[in-house]
Amino acid sequence: MPGNKDQSEYLQRAAMYDLLAHNFKYTSPNLHMHYYLKHLKYMNKAMTVRNNQQSQVEGRVRFLHTSPDAPDVDIYINGQMQVKRLPFRVASNYLALKPGKYHIDIYPTGNSVDSVLNKKITVEPGRTYTHAIIDSVKKLRLLPYLNQPEVPLNESKIRFLHLSPDTGALDFAVKDRDVVFPNISYKQASEYLGIMPMTVDLELREAGTKQVVLSMPKTKFRPNETYTITLIGHSNGEPALQALILKD
Repeated sequence: MPGNKDQSEYLQRAAMYDLLAHNFKYTSPNLHMHYYLKHLKYMNKAMTVRNNQQSQVEGRVRFLHTSPDAPDVDIYINGQMQVKRLPFRVASNYLALKPGKYHIDIYPTGNSVDSVLNKKITVEPGRTYTHAIIDSVKKLRLLPYLNQPEVPLNESKIRFLHLSPDTGALDFAVKDRDVVFPNISYKQASEYLGIMPMTVDLELREAGTKQVVLSMPKTKFRPNETYTITLIGHSNGEPALQALILKD
């Protein structure tokens, strides 16, 4: 890429002038300063090129539909449909977006007149986001969650996201054993935790108790994958509680 070449040339010149400045450090203060300023000039140029390149790195955004009574939705970004017919319990594919601000309009599928949600979002370079559609259709909200898909080689990584609107705070635990993520409330996401790949029986408990709210038997985590385990649905009523296991 031309930008990489420019940066390399600037760094080479900066190194050359740094060497010259060093050679005259004790014999000629004027030449030392002359070459040192040239060194700084080309270092600054190299940094400017690098920053410009980084600012162009795209972010990635996906949408997760967790509103129990909302219909399938179409999602428009800056007036253009980008996600079609997204149903409850489903996450869209990731969309690559340049850094910046975007206007999101969400419509019931097939109805591009009466939107159910309008929101502005910000995409930062190189960041990955899950935007969750939450609450009832009459008061929909769009909440951003920053994903961290990077994982050490041959390991797994997990977090828990609580998106059941009528369920209290929960402990995410290994069945009959220790709590992994304590006291996670509605709309809250835990931190990520690195684990060894495994198949394990998990459960959600009322926070601070042994009362199991939802069991997740034989949950499998594969190597080199990052997961968000998301609770959706209702404790009382339909649809019932369900855990979605999403790969980040």
